[in-house]
Amino acid sequence: MKNILHVSDPNVYARSVGAPELHPLVSVIHYDEVSPVRTSLNRYGVYGLFIQRNFPKHLTYGMKMFDAAEGSIFAAEPGQIGGKEDDGEDLYIKGWALLFSPELIRGTDLEVKMKDYRYFSYFAIETLKMEPSEWGRITQLLTQLRHELQENEDSPALRSVIVGYIRLILEYCQRIYLRQLSQEDKASSDILKRFHNLLREYYLSGTQMEFGVPSVKYCADKLAYSPRYLGDVIHKSTGGTAIGYIHAFVTEQGKSLLMNGHNVGETALLLGFEFPHHFTRLFKKVTGITPTEFLPKDILSVLPRSC
Repeated sequence: MKNILHVSDPNVYARSVGAPELHPLVSVIHYDEVSPVRTSLNRYGVYGLFIQRNFPKHLTYGMKMFDAAEGSIFAAEPGQIGGKEDDGEDLYIKGWALLFSPELIRGTDLEVKMKDYRYFSYFAIETLKMEPSEWGRITQLLTQLRHELQENEDSPALRSVIVGYIRLILEYCQRIYLRQLSQEDKASSDILKRFHNLLREYYLSGTQMEFGVPSVKYCADKLAYSPRYLGDVIHKSTGGTAIGYIHAFVTEQGKSLLMNGHNVGETALLLGFEFPHHFTRLFKKVTGITPTEFLPKDILSVLPRSC
């Protein structure tokens, strides 16, 4: 049974690394001042940004393990599990951690904006890699935010200032994320090719007979990406969605089966659908016509009647 630290509020984590508690809803931790620290596997009830020169090796994120790049930012959101279970080793970490409660931003425009910061759910290969200038600017913002927390009593005015700092830091993170996504345009075609080949192999191997029509999550796991990240790459490459690409691929496979003499029921079964009408619904959604309407009349006349 893993030993998990339940970070129900920002100061749970602050106490675990020996950092001062500055505010009930936000914690700014300078690792350089509290190191050495021990690692912990955390279940987050808060948002967290870990902005570090060096990360512990073999961190966990959900069901996966990763090594974070030096000089990067790792983001976590409520409901996630991440970190590394305490192995008894003291670590000297350089950098910062910013944790804040969802309660802090409730009712603000930032609460609405959070859904746009998609880097909160990305895996290790998508940690945000900072340029030296970005490290300096984000460090300066965190230093100023900590001064505000140290020098002022909690009040609505202070909370407004805190949210302003957090919003600016998140926007810097967003800029880094968008830059990385842009840099990966060259790799997008390769990912799209791998995605297509994965779907092709899925049906060649008969995997659909056991698991049904492939899902975005299945494909993302096989390609070692998060579903959201795969979706972003497919969107940049094709202008559509990952699930839309899967549906189009499955429909093309269906056309081939229909043209080769299979009726609608047989085609649905061979594609991994539990019921023929599910295939019919998808086919019409993609093509605008039903499978029966797709078939030329001379082929349709020799096919057995389907359900």
